[in-house]
Amino acid sequence: MTEAKTKVRVTLVRSPIGALAKHRACVRGLGLKRMHQSVELEDTPAVRGMIQRVNYLVKHEVVA
Repeated sequence: MTEAKTKVRVTLVRSPIGALAKHRACVRGLGLKRMHQSVELEDTPAVRGMIQRVNYLVKHEVVA
């Protein structure tokens, strides 16, 4: 049996131009390349940490 893993949808709402290099790397690590692009990722502590680091650049919501 597979468990239903929760997912989180992350959307890039601000440009990473001018942000710290580490923050730009987190945005790329989340799989975001363009403005207003959304990706759905598994809700893991690593992903949550990356979202928290760049919270001023992204919008996130939990997907059931």
